Amino acid sequence: MAAPQVSLQSITGVDVELRIAGIGSRSYAFVIDWHIRALLAFAWWSVGTMLAPGAFASLFTEETSPGYYLWVVVPTAVIYFFYHPVVEVLMRGSTPGKRMAGVRIVTRTGDIPNAGALLIRNVFRLVDSLPFAYLVGLIATMFTAQHVRIGDIAAGTLLILDGKEHNVSLARLAPANSALDPRAADLIHELLERWMQLDNKTRGELARSMLARVDKSISPEQLAELSTIELRTRLQALLNPAS
Repeated sequence: MAAPQVSLQSITGVDVELRIAGIGSRSYAFVIDWHIRALLAFAWWSVGTMLAPGAFASLFTEETSPGYYLWVVVPTAVIYFFYHPVVEVLMRGSTPGKRMAGVRIVTRTGDIPNAGALLIRNVFRLVDSLPFAYLVGLIATMFTAQHVRIGDIAAGTLLILDGKEHNVSLARLAPANSALDPRAADLIHELLERWMQLDNKTRGELARSMLARVDKSISPEQLAELSTIELRTRLQALLNPAS
């Protein structure tokens, strides 16, 4: 059975098809990430138990020292329970497990999700995990059209296939020295690639709309005065900033 798709309209009006990740890809990513966070938490616990003041001695006494909680127990719990929200925010909707599984998180408009959406998505892991073995989340992904769990519904996000063979938005990344997020960089790429196919008025409207969105240093009055050549030059400069 073919994976369900969601159709999004890009800046140039051309529809982009994103393939929704199924239960298999989602579960594979989760299992990888679970092992990573479990290993990281165990590594901290092991090293902390050996090195933290009074921690190792606590293993052989009935009384647990405050240092053991401060330097071992609390950081271990933080690593385990906050792995997903922190890593997803830092990697803009991805994790090591998701990358290995070829999936990533996007909004329902195909954008990179902001920190708020990712945090909401992870707060609802508490619901998806009920009553055990991630049962609510699993059932939700099985019976929703876009294979979303409760956290995705609350945050307005989707999990899509993100393999290199899918020539879609979000497949490209902004240059390392660019302030653009990958989604904005991809939209500018697409606009510049189709520049000669568009009439002069459409070029200007789309370029001004994009610049207004990503370059807050330009006022609306300045944008209105720029020629299409100048608009194109500014867009190219955003993609190729000076080193």
